[in-house]
Amino acid sequence: MSRLDATGPPPEILTPSSGSRALNNAEVLSPDAVAAPRNAATLLDLYERMLTIREAERECGALFAEGAIPGFIHLSDGQEAVSVGVMASLTREDTIASTHRGHGHALAKGLQLEAFFKELMGKADGACKGRGGSMHVADLSVGMLGANGIVGGGIAIAVGSGLAHKLRKRPAIAVSFFGDGALAEGVLHECLNIAALKSIPVLFVCENNGWSEFSPTSTQISFTLKALAAAYGIAYRLVDGHHALEVATSAAEMVAMVRRDGRPAVLECLTTRIRGHYEGDSQRYRDTKAELRDPIALARDALVAMGVEPAALEALLAQITERVGAAVEAARQSAEPTLQSAADEVYAQATAP
Repeated sequence: MSRLDATGPPPEILTPSSGSRALNNAEVLSPDAVAAPRNAATLLDLYERMLTIREAERECGALFAEGAIPGFIHLSDGQEAVSVGVMASLTREDTIASTHRGHGHALAKGLQLEAFFKELMGKADGACKGRGGSMHVADLSVGMLGANGIVGGGIAIAVGSGLAHKLRKRPAIAVSFFGDGALAEGVLHECLNIAALKSIPVLFVCENNGWSEFSPTSTQISFTLKALAAAYGIAYRLVDGHHALEVATSAAEMVAMVRRDGRPAVLECLTTRIRGHYEGDSQRYRDTKAELRDPIALARDALVAMGVEPAALEALLAQITERVGAAVEAARQSAEPTLQSAADEVYAQATAP
């Protein structure tokens, strides 16, 4: 999807020279401030992508419960608007590095459903031949450098990819996704510094869901990302990550700026983690009855308000459910890796001189 056309002035971008106009820590860009395009076709496209992620992860939960997916899985329910909104402005050549909660990023960047489910189920023809699984799923053919089981582990990978784009004079940029739980990781500070110092085209996207695993981030972090970006002289924007159009509009502006200027930028998206930290999390540490904001429900309400018939949205859901179900069935029928293949591509093959 190309850059979205805004109907009004873009949201404020906080740069080192515009500090006097900075938002205070409690402010989030409102729909009026963002002036997001009220375009039903654009929102419907984003809605379809979000629904695909939600339905795919619903199946992931069921497969995990039956033991068909090994290890642990971390679902991104509530954060889909960030994945699709940011990815809407990226090209196939642009690269992303993800987190342990990376299913939505992978699918939004272009990973095919069958390859996705086969990988999570450890099948031989998965995206990584069954060796990556949920927390390390990757597809270099679409610029998905991989999910990462280490908090903040993908940040340096994205910065390195951005440096490669620069040195090879490519028009591409890199995007690093990370959660607010990674704000105190040293690698983030190091990468912000080197990206600013060396003018590396990377967009740092923080999915701020308010939680650092099982603890409120407010009890773990003593600073704000806005202040951190300013300390390194990096442009910053804050957006309500529950509204796909707002994320897409803000991301389009930030991606265009990074691509044009060849310098880093930070996009902080306030979002909601609807489910627990991991699938099976008892969530005894938080009020599970509290009303949570769902980006898919918000998008659906907006589409209906724009004149889209509810029956059409139900039909779309049925189509997506069918596609996801077909991908799951194909993955179930796919071959398991053989014991003989376990060492394949682990060691370099000797060649004759």
